[in-house]
Amino acid sequence: MKTLRLLSKKYFSIFLIFFLSMNCYADNKPIDIWNIDEKKIKDDSNIISEEKKIKNDEISETDIYKMQSNKKDSEIQLDQVLESKDIKITGLYDPEDYGLDIYMWTNTDGDQIKSLFRRLSKMNLSKDAIEIMNISILTNAYYPQKNITKNEFLEFKSDWLIKNSNLNLIEEYLIKNQIFSENSNLSRFLVDQYLSDANVSKACEIFSKNLQPISDMYLSKFNIYCLIVAKRKDEAQLYLDLKKELGFKEKYFENKVNYLLGFSSKIDEEISEKSILDFHLAHKSNPNFNFEPTEKTKKIIWKYLSSANLLNSFKEIDVSELDKIANIEKAVHNNNYPEKNLFTLYKRFQFNINQLLTAEKSYQTLGNIEARALIYQKILLESEMIEKLKLLKILKTSFIKDNISNAFNLELKKFLQEIDPTEIPDNLTSFYYTNIKISNNAKKKIKFNGDILHQSKMINYFNGDYAKSKIEKDVNNFLKKIKKNKKYFLSKKDIIFLESLKSDGIQISNKYDDLYEINDNEMPTDIQVMINNKEKGLVLLRIAEVIGQDKIERIDDDTIYFIISALNQLDIDFIRNRILLKVLPLKV
Repeated sequence: MKTLRLLSKKYFSIFLIFFLSMNCYADNKPIDIWNIDEKKIKDDSNIISEEKKIKNDEISETDIYKMQSNKKDSEIQLDQVLESKDIKITGLYDPEDYGLDIYMWTNTDGDQIKSLFRRLSKMNLSKDAIEIMNISILTNAYYPQKNITKNEFLEFKSDWLIKNSNLNLIEEYLIKNQIFSENSNLSRFLVDQYLSDANVSKACEIFSKNLQPISDMYLSKFNIYCLIVAKRKDEAQLYLDLKKELGFKEKYFENKVNYLLGFSSKIDEEISEKSILDFHLAHKSNPNFNFEPTEKTKKIIWKYLSSANLLNSFKEIDVSELDKIANIEKAVHNNNYPEKNLFTLYKRFQFNINQLLTAEKSYQTLGNIEARALIYQKILLESEMIEKLKLLKILKTSFIKDNISNAFNLELKKFLQEIDPTEIPDNLTSFYYTNIKISNNAKKKIKFNGDILHQSKMINYFNGDYAKSKIEKDVNNFLKKIKKNKKYFLSKKDIIFLESLKSDGIQISNKYDDLYEINDNEMPTDIQVMINNKEKGLVLLRIAEVIGQDKIERIDDDTIYFIISALNQLDIDFIRNRILLKVLPLKV
């Protein structure tokens, strides 16, 4: 009977852990003192998909967005796969929304995927490349089978999501696929980022949406803390006791939790920086919490200190405390401390008249921090534009040499915006234009040009505003005029336009075939091999790599040609149309 009782207790414990690990609701709402506006980046694929469906009802059946004849069969097949207990698909988007399929990875060698992911991980991709990457790796599809495991493939996805730090996208991915524990690194990253913003409520909210047992110890500790925050202390205590029965031992965590549960009035003043959770617990379990960050303090801790209003006021810092000021400079560089506060500190340094008058020479005799303070004060006093520019360059160079260049961005730009660029001497123009970086966020409008094929209103075909019968008539009439006009030569973009139409089944008279020639050699060999092998996922990754950090509009026509050609061959019309509508029109 004793054995039976012990076994029953064990199974009951396991059941409770399973139950409790899937439920946590948090209520506290922290205050973000920096008014950080996390731009909510939402993927617009669902909206676009709905709009596309509406348009398909309004325009001709032969419209550009008509799906492949087997779309219905593909949807049924995908539903059957998703209902299977042995699910082998992890993603966010339905493949048919992008002209893809669930087999987009099955023919791909894992070694190629690994190699390509390694290269992409080292690149700072543009928004256009990121969009294609997201579609490629987050579309529901079977895992590749050769030379790569499921876990390796999932890890690549996680690494990509972590690198881009789109928290909304990460959360959606984890919840939809219920891989909270399976992708513990990604889950930890998500809750840690929310916690570093002092947003405990958002960090804990994810646990309430998890439907699977939590096996990761760090996430289990986080869940226990979230139960305490939600005032479910009995459950938190029970969960902790059950974890301890199964071997959990961590004195630091238990001390903090016991205080928060009210079981101990003794304050444990130990502060651990091992994780953001440990650090947060030290803060919440000590009413007299005080922490002075150092050079070795992790960026995420700095972020938490800033968000939780735990940093010492810059007004309380003595200018003789150069170590503290050095730490502040680094924090500003890492966007963890307001830049304006640093320069307010610089203004509190005291210099004699001679030092200010001869600042361009005097700063060289001072330490780096004092030198920057002197130059900054001289800039404030200087009225001559050229002299001020010289000083700004000296100050920026000083920041660069100490690897804290980002600490002087906003203040520098503010000064440069007050300068008339026409008055800048040649030797300073490069410095000016490199650092001014005034972005023009005004949305450019399309200007149609009826005399140029790829700039005519016929490009509206690619947004669904041109029926097939009309585009066929209009494009053939345009080519007829070109045939008679000896001065008109088809540009690369004209050819891209025509080849895309032909790819969609638009009938163009063969009497215009002699207007241009196709050079098959323009397609990189490796991409053509991928196309022939129907490796749609890998092709999209290569296209993202080709685009790199460039805006798609700035890429040369020859490169755009083979990108569009690749998408045409694979019938990936959604991405192709998005690209064409960016590169073909004249925008003003």
